[in-house]
Amino acid sequence: MFVILGANGKVGRHSIQTLRQLGAPVRAIIRNADHAAALQILGCDIAMADIHDGQALRPALRDAQAVQVICPISPRSDDAGAQMRSSIEAIVTALAETRPASVLAISDYGAHHASETGIALTFHHLEEALRGLGLPLSVLRSAEHMQNWARLLPRAIETGVLPSLHHPVTKLFPTVSAADVGEIAAQLLTTGSGAGFRVFHAEGPERYSTADVASALASLTGREIAARELPRAQWLPALVQGGLSASYAELVAEMYDAHNAGRIEVEEVTGNVRRGETGLHQALAAMLGSPL
Repeated sequence: MFVILGANGKVGRHSIQTLRQLGAPVRAIIRNADHAAALQILGCDIAMADIHDGQALRPALRDAQAVQVICPISPRSDDAGAQMRSSIEAIVTALAETRPASVLAISDYGAHHASETGIALTFHHLEEALRGLGLPLSVLRSAEHMQNWARLLPRAIETGVLPSLHHPVTKLFPTVSAADVGEIAAQLLTTGSGAGFRVFHAEGPERYSTADVASALASLTGREIAARELPRAQWLPALVQGGLSASYAELVAEMYDAHNAGRIEVEEVTGNVRRGETGLHQALAAMLGSPL
């Protein structure tokens, strides 16, 4: 049995779809019963548990051949770091008791750094906590998701300006479709992790810049759209205005500081990169509902 935490998220759902296509048995862990029917259609067993509740997670994890772990952070949490630490503690406590044959964790580029990486630092803590269990562990460090641009697209189309926290806007950075991360994770789950600790990185078929995003968006919409650096002093107000809590906005800003300093990258020690097939144009078209 393959057990998927965060089963209703973009990564988890695509992991499930890939596993089921391979004929593998899957147990989907969700906290909202409204999502059960769609997952049952895929042929999943359903377990109800909140990711912050270690006691509820234990029965959901029993008899697992492999467990896929993801720790989502609420973008509106008053203390996003504390919320992540609470999730990690609950998950690790449940895994310590149930001892699955192997664990695969969805992590982040830059998670090998132990300081000053914002959101990526929370995934460093996740990796370290899971390593402490002594279970066979694989981590899949995901590049920035292409779908993160979705919240900026309507404004960019309206104003003709795509603001960027990537500086300069011509800088190429790693990015990947969330669906591809889910598929790569499923492939790693089914190949097993053997003993010890393995690190993989997931990114798309090539790297892009914010200028590339603006150009692709212009091509898809027939409008003139230019990429513009958002000045550092405006990051936090803009992120909060966009709906993020002050706590989460601080983590995002710190991560982009690290990005612009070249620290959110493939760890040189491992260098094991799995590439998804979805290109930027295809991903943006799907977000816009546009035919290719």
